[in-house]
Amino acid sequence: MQTPWIADTARYETARFRRSGRSGLQLPEISLGLWQNFGGVDHYETGRAVLRRAFDRGVTHFDLANNYGPPYGSAEENFGRIFAADFRPYRDELLISTKAGYDMWPGPYGNFGSRKYLVASLDQSLRRMGLDYVDIFYSHRLDPETPLEETMGALDHVVRQGKALYVGISSYSPEATRQAAAILKDLGTPCLIHQPSYSMLNRWIEDGLLDTLQELGIGRIAFSPLAQGMLTSKYLDGVPEDSRARRGRSLRTNLLSEGNIARIRELNAIAQRRGQTLAQMALSWVLRDPRVTSALIGARSVAQLDDSLDALKGAPLTAEELAEIDRHALDGGIDLWRASSTATAKAAG
Repeated sequence: MQTPWIADTARYETARFRRSGRSGLQLPEISLGLWQNFGGVDHYETGRAVLRRAFDRGVTHFDLANNYGPPYGSAEENFGRIFAADFRPYRDELLISTKAGYDMWPGPYGNFGSRKYLVASLDQSLRRMGLDYVDIFYSHRLDPETPLEETMGALDHVVRQGKALYVGISSYSPEATRQAAAILKDLGTPCLIHQPSYSMLNRWIEDGLLDTLQELGIGRIAFSPLAQGMLTSKYLDGVPEDSRARRGRSLRTNLLSEGNIARIRELNAIAQRRGQTLAQMALSWVLRDPRVTSALIGARSVAQLDDSLDALKGAPLTAEELAEIDRHALDGGIDLWRASSTATAKAAG
């Protein structure tokens, strides 16, 4: 009989948390996402080791979506196996989130923001993960063809069913965020959190969204803070054969333009002077703003995870360092989610 895994008893001694908006919920300053590296094509035991190490270091939030893999659904399936083997005794210490909004199954009911799709998708996600409920369920993107009242009504519905404790939205514009939050408030299920992309090469949320979320009391968790690995040492000297760009996943090689590489090298030089890796400084930079609740990272290995989590050990960025970073932290044309964040919500009726 296999000996049960026991989490590190010191896991909360150095962990740091921030409150999500004006809610009662706190998130770790760094959360772990399973977008890449946990699917059916990846090594199961490596993913399991990463999840164990993350929890041992105080990472209580694991973020998924219905179509994470590849193939679709396989990240949730693998997480379900790991949860059953290792994490079930710690369920009440964990925040588990999932999302629906992108392509998942064939036909007209497996995409976007209809009530039918969202409710069916969450049921499938719960079965794959072996859970009775998730802590946060997100509308993964704005659906410009479905009335926002229907999408938000579906989020309210799953909370009332007991299948989710909280709900959130991802990649919504400031105006659509206001509309969604108002609908959810009227329904009695407040919007807990917004999940936008945000990094030194993708700063779109500074143009209104951060202020909107602060005003509304909604938390914000930044995904892709390392720009899908671009803000690491990986691409300083070209594109490695084992990189995400070479594997043809979400990072396309055309995003690694000469201009972006030049800016990444300048930012890396600043990080080295600070005694940090580029990834660590990129996370310190995202978390410099107290309006950001958590930075959502991915990790291919325990070593990569540890490197990112060690960002929390770094000294705060000085005003001089922030000014120098600003000269190089320019839009790199890497926002793959712009279609959603610029879409206009469809009115009911």
